[in-house]
Amino acid sequence: MGIVRKQSVKNSIYFYIGLMFGTVSTIILYPNAFNEYPEHLGLLQIIVAYSIVISTFSFLGAPKTLIRFFPKVKNKNQLITLSFLIPVIGFLLVLLFYCLFKESFLEFLKPASTEISELRSYNLLKLNFHLVFFMVAFLSFFEVLSSLSRSLLNATIPIFLREFFLKGMNILLLFLHWYNYINFQTFLNMYISLYLVMIIILSITIFRKFNYKIDFKFDEIESKKLLLFGLYVLAGGASAILVSKVDIMMIGKLIGYKEVAFYTVAFFIGNVIRVPARAIGSIATPLIAKAWEKNNIKEIKEIYIKSSINQLLFGGLIFLGVWLNIDDGLSLLPLKFQGGKLVVLFIALSQLFNVMTGVNGVIIVNSKHYKFDLYANFLLLCITLYANWIFILETSPLANYDIVGINGAAFATALSILIFNIIKMIFIYRKMKIQPFTFNTLKSIILISIVYLFISYISFPENVLYSLVLRFLLLFALYIPLMLIFKISEDVNKFVFEVWHNYVRKKLRY
Repeated sequence: MGIVRKQSVKNSIYFYIGLMFGTVSTIILYPNAFNEYPEHLGLLQIIVAYSIVISTFSFLGAPKTLIRFFPKVKNKNQLITLSFLIPVIGFLLVLLFYCLFKESFLEFLKPASTEISELRSYNLLKLNFHLVFFMVAFLSFFEVLSSLSRSLLNATIPIFLREFFLKGMNILLLFLHWYNYINFQTFLNMYISLYLVMIIILSITIFRKFNYKIDFKFDEIESKKLLLFGLYVLAGGASAILVSKVDIMMIGKLIGYKEVAFYTVAFFIGNVIRVPARAIGSIATPLIAKAWEKNNIKEIKEIYIKSSINQLLFGGLIFLGVWLNIDDGLSLLPLKFQGGKLVVLFIALSQLFNVMTGVNGVIIVNSKHYKFDLYANFLLLCITLYANWIFILETSPLANYDIVGINGAAFATALSILIFNIIKMIFIYRKMKIQPFTFNTLKSIILISIVYLFISYISFPENVLYSLVLRFLLLFALYIPLMLIFKISEDVNKFVFEVWHNYVRKKLRY
């Protein structure tokens, strides 16, 4: 766990910088830059959503296959060459499929709304749909390079590029668009070009240190076994990605691109709870793959439990920061974007449960039971599609509780996440007799509840900015000391002790 803790700290720094950048762009810049044309923001999100979904099919499971078999394969050159070749073949197949069914596909994307602004945005989407395929290619190769970097136990560089570089440059582009230095078309082109720049930077960083030679022989690797695993991962991963993007797709189709814009902002606020899970999971993945290679269930259980408690503690802190300040936070948005409070609640609660269940998905995918990931994800996809169809439309059975439209989409997503994680936990327990919860889990939930109840009953100044600052200061002043006093996480307490002993005390002496 030393490697996990060390790199998780670095990853967390970049993730939280990315969170800050993402917060600035999503909460401040996107709503203001697209306030006049929110459908343009919706269009951007639709392009990104379809690019991510299509890229999942085009790289054919190569990134996860590379991580899974990297510890086992002696000839790394053959494995890496195959991992780059597969996305090329997949991309060509996807491109062929699109050329054959182009008109039908574009007609499927047409929103049900007949508003002039929506139809104008749809025409703009048709004109720019070729950009989706550029982004698909860039995403595919970046994912393979990221997996290679993680397999070499350096997850920091791709995270730096995603969280610091991409989001930082996005802020610059948003400022340029907001103040009319560039139009929406130029913004779109430049945004997608950032992914190409990331590929170049990551390639130089990896291959400057790693001696790689192209090898097309594939005689020293079990290529059939790798491809079979990749196909299962493809099917399971594609289902998972579809689940994460189906809400945006269905909102765009059923109620329009403007609603996608409003949903995106609220969804982001609730989804920040996932940041700790991304930081820990990125480095835990190759370690779990190595543990499975040795069939070391004890180590897997240790990672499972520690990932759960650490993610819950930091996810809980973020949840409190979001929900205690939700009214004041939304009031700072342009009026059009202030109606997503229920979206924030549903997504935040579902993600809090998600991080609490630890790295359950990583354990399954890297085990001999990896095929289950396919079945579970397919079931999840069916549930999500059905739930979105029920709760988005005006005929929603919970319409009286305002669970309709974007609120209905958030409720459907939250319900799907809850069911999915319960299924994975039950499966892991039945097959491996391990589960992520301990007495410290209960202590964490009690800590979150006590801090929430205490702060929620305190009256704060009417000035929104003062109120936000005071709540955050009080939250940190209560949460962090109590977390350390109760000794909920061994890793967190050890890290704080090391920082205090090695840095703070030495500086105080001088």
